[in-house]
Amino acid sequence: MIQARTQVTVRYAETDMMGVVYHANYLPWFEVARTHLLKEHGMPYRQLEQDGFRLPVLEVNARYLRPAVYDDTVTLVVTLREKPLLRIRLEYEVFRGEELLATGYTVHAFIDLTGRPVRPPAQFTQWTNEIFGAGK
Repeated sequence: MIQARTQVTVRYAETDMMGVVYHANYLPWFEVARTHLLKEHGMPYRQLEQDGFRLPVLEVNARYLRPAVYDDTVTLVVTLREKPLLRIRLEYEVFRGEELLATGYTVHAFIDLTGRPVRPPAQFTQWTNEIFGAGK
């Protein structure tokens, strides 16, 4: 399992008329956490793109437990629990202090520049083998 944490301060533009973060704005936060995890662990998304790979979202889920509001500082926790093969699933938690505000996950596939599904790049496979073990 690997995990990363990053923080976001809620901008006014991310809230609705009630002063609550609009539900769709959690998805860009998931992306912030996801790219942070890859970069923090030596596998920046920019490098994957330069090598001709893309990771489109195939599935997304979000569960909202408590509202985030303007000027909150929220902590995004992203977790990769299982070694990815052709797809990668990342889980997210959004906290304000110790209070859990939302959870979710995304599922991605590796594709090439033509949009065809492909195996992850060798460097990515080596990275996940080091973390999860080659036989797992």
